[in-house]
Amino acid sequence: MGGNIKFTNPQKISNEAVADLVVHSSNLKGINLSEKIAPTMIDEYPILSIAAAFAKGKTILNGLKELRFKESDRIQSIVNGLKKCGVEAEEKKDKIIIYGNNNPEGGSRISSNLDHRIAMSFLIFGTAAKEPIQVTDAQKIGTSFPNFLKTMNQLGAKIIR
Repeated sequence: MGGNIKFTNPQKISNEAVADLVVHSSNLKGINLSEKIAPTMIDEYPILSIAAAFAKGKTILNGLKELRFKESDRIQSIVNGLKKCGVEAEEKKDKIIIYGNNNPEGGSRISSNLDHRIAMSFLIFGTAAKEPIQVTDAQKIGTSFPNFLKTMNQLGAKIIR
């Protein structure tokens, strides 16, 4: 996607590669992501979809069948949320197609469907959209990131309960 990201302090924790990141603003470009990579990043697709909404061009995310069976049908949740926020997106059997527009509208009320990753992803979407959004059923965020709201607000977001 062309993000300006520098990885530092790479290591393995619990058999998973981790690193510290230094991130600078950049112009993202749409990508066609192979289904071969899908199993290694299945929980990252909600936030990747948000990045794709702000990218220039079309992003195709393939091999997402497992997303139908997470805390919510994440394919449906992502596509419905993006559409409500003015982003053109298509739901296919096991893929999502997102037509990024660099400056999404926002201004909508999005249901997280009690899915913590959908809630966090769309709250992040709201920090960059033209208009703020409201995410309902966001209490499940504590499942994976109890200090999410506090951390985001410390970084300059304006997320309120």
